[in-house]
Amino acid sequence: MKIAFFDTKPYDRPSFDKFGREYGVEFKYFETKLNEDTVELAQGYDGVCAFVNDTVNAAVIDRLQEMGVRVLAMRCAGYNNVDVKHAFKRLHVLRVPAYSPYAVAEHTMAMLLTSIRRIHKAYIRTRDFNFSLSGLTGFDLYGKTVGVIGTGRIGRVFIDICRGFGMKVLAYDKFPAEGLDNGDTIRYVTLDELFERSDIISLHCPLTEDTYHIINEASLARCKQGVVLLNTSRGALVDAEALLTGIKSRKVGAACLDVYEEESDFFFEDLSGHILEDDTLARLISMPNVIVTSHQAFLTEEALENIAETTVTNLVGFFEKGECPNELCYRCGAAEDCKRGKCF
Repeated sequence: MKIAFFDTKPYDRPSFDKFGREYGVEFKYFETKLNEDTVELAQGYDGVCAFVNDTVNAAVIDRLQEMGVRVLAMRCAGYNNVDVKHAFKRLHVLRVPAYSPYAVAEHTMAMLLTSIRRIHKAYIRTRDFNFSLSGLTGFDLYGKTVGVIGTGRIGRVFIDICRGFGMKVLAYDKFPAEGLDNGDTIRYVTLDELFERSDIISLHCPLTEDTYHIINEASLARCKQGVVLLNTSRGALVDAEALLTGIKSRKVGAACLDVYEEESDFFFEDLSGHILEDDTLARLISMPNVIVTSHQAFLTEEALENIAETTVTNLVGFFEKGECPNELCYRCGAAEDCKRGKCF
C-alpha cells in the first residue's frame, strides 16, 4: 500500500521507515501540511497520514474521497483538527490512542519543576558565570495540592508522579477512573472545588465542546491567588487572553504551556529570524513566569517508535482485515471506546 505522509519532520522518518519495511507499507514523505491547497499531493495514494496541525476539514475530506483515498491515519491521539462527522461514510479515520503516557506526563513534571525552581533562569545565569541566587527562590511540591483535569492514561501517570513528590491530588473527569479515588490523597471532586483548592492545575483532557476554554476568565477567578497552570494536552483548553490577563494581575503565579490554541502557524518551525505575528503568544513568551515548549511533550524515542508501529499496524489491519480497533466512531464523532459504544 502507498501512503502520503504529510507534515514530515526529520525525527518521523527513521521509525516509519523501519515499520514500513517490516509491514510492506510505502510512505511518500511531504514536508508540507495537509490542507485544501496541498490535498492534491495525495492523488494516486491509498491513504494519507496526518498530524495534529494538518487541516482535515470537509473540503479536504471530500477531495480525498474524490481521489479514491480510503483512509486517514492520524499519527497522534488527538483528532480535533479532523471533521470526523463529515467523514462518516466518506473516509475511515484511524488514530494512535496511546503512544507513551510517560513521555507527556514526565514532560509536564519537568516543566513544573523547571518553573517553580527557576532552573531555566539559573542555567542562563551560570552560563554567564553569574552565581547569584537572588530571585531564584522556589517552593516545595511536598504537601501541595494539584488539580488534575482528565484522568485517562496520561493523567493517571502524572498523578503517580505527583504522589511520588508527596502531593495531594484533586481529580476531575466526566468519566472517573475506577479505583483511582482512595478517599484520602487522591479524590474526585467537582470542577469548582478543584479550581478553588488547587495550588497547581494540570490539564490532561481531550478537546471537546465541554472542555473548550475550560480555563477562562470565570474559572481563573475561582482559583487560588498565584495558581500554577500546566497544559500539555490541547491548546484550546485555555483561553490565552484570559490567561494573559490572569498573569498580569498576579492571579496566575506561573504557566507552563506545551500547546497553544493557534499553534499550527508557528509550532514545529524555526521562526527565529522572523517577527512573531501572534501578539498573544509573543506576550506570553515574554513573561518571566511563563515557559513555552512547542508541542514537545510526546517527543521521546519510545513514543516515536510506538506512534510509528501503531500507525502502520492500523493501516495494515484496515487494508488486510477491513477493520481496525483504533478507528474513530463516525456518527458521534468520538473514539469507539467513548462510553456510548459503537454507533456505525
